Amino acid sequence: MRSTVGWQLEEASSALRRAPLERRDLRPDDIAVRVDFCGVCHSDLHALQARQGAGGPPLVPGHEFTGTVTETGPEVGDFTVGDLVAVGNIVDSCGECAMCRADQENFCHAFPTLTYDGTDRHDGSTTLGGYSREYVVSERFTYRLPAGLDPAAAAPLLCAGITVWEPLRALGVGPGTKVAVAGLGGLGHLTVKLAVALGADTTVISRSADKADDARRLGADGFLVSTDQAQMAAARDRFDVVIDTIAAPHDLGLYLHLVALDGTLSQLGHLGSVTVETTDLLVGRKKLSSGGSGGRLATAAMLDFCAQHGITADIELLPSTQVNEALDRLRHNDVRYRFVLDMSDLD
Repeated sequence: MRSTVGWQLEEASSALRRAPLERRDLRPDDIAVRVDFCGVCHSDLHALQARQGAGGPPLVPGHEFTGTVTETGPEVGDFTVGDLVAVGNIVDSCGECAMCRADQENFCHAFPTLTYDGTDRHDGSTTLGGYSREYVVSERFTYRLPAGLDPAAAAPLLCAGITVWEPLRALGVGPGTKVAVAGLGGLGHLTVKLAVALGADTTVISRSADKADDARRLGADGFLVSTDQAQMAAARDRFDVVIDTIAAPHDLGLYLHLVALDGTLSQLGHLGSVTVETTDLLVGRKKLSSGGSGGRLATAAMLDFCAQHGITADIELLPSTQVNEALDRLRHNDVRYRFVLDMSDLD
């Protein structure tokens, strides 16, 4: 086993503490990555809240990180020591089911191995995430970080970025498409950047006008205040695609009303139960879809697209010693628009 250090959930509280961690010895197709920067995702909060006081194996969050290759297994062919790489929220899949054969490892029928709190398919151990100084991962689920992308600001692309990229591509967003983005947070601000770069006419929907300037800075063509009934009524049936990135429970009907004939509402932010009135879909032949993470080919394509268009996340970079502060501020939505931890202080 390999020794490293990271931030682990305290059994009796919601706080993370610095702790020694063990990584597996390299398998033939593995690479060892020195984690340089790791994004802080809302799903980290959910995982920590679910585990608090519940016992179980150690929990080390973090599933969107960039770093440097420090060692390679004997069968690794695509990476060498010193390469800059990125790792997302999936680190393995069965490789055999219909979804894996379709390059959609994120929908693996046997369930993909998650970067943290997942079950290793080879030895049954629990995966420990990127809030650590080293990660060992198969080269199949490691991505070369394109030149020109800032490693810190690129880290959130590996979760938030790919989560919105796949539905944008699946729904054919491009020139001539009218897109609305509901919610301007970690997911939403990257949706705006990607939709604009794809050539879509892009509008942001937010609860208040205080993010209007940010929406314009990100490239949005329009801005709607969701609490303004007159604005929302005037926008009825306007958008071919509405990407809903709102993390809290909310009424989908409000946003289905904005979807044009044969258009789609893609609900990405809230992963809990929803209630939909059939008539909200029926009138206009509207569709409700969703998505989660992305396959290997789509992730690599997203990184290349972001490099070509200069797209990274808007981040606040913090030393990893402030991880608990970052989680608390994220819990109160006090970030524009993604926290990233600098893991160099773990040396």
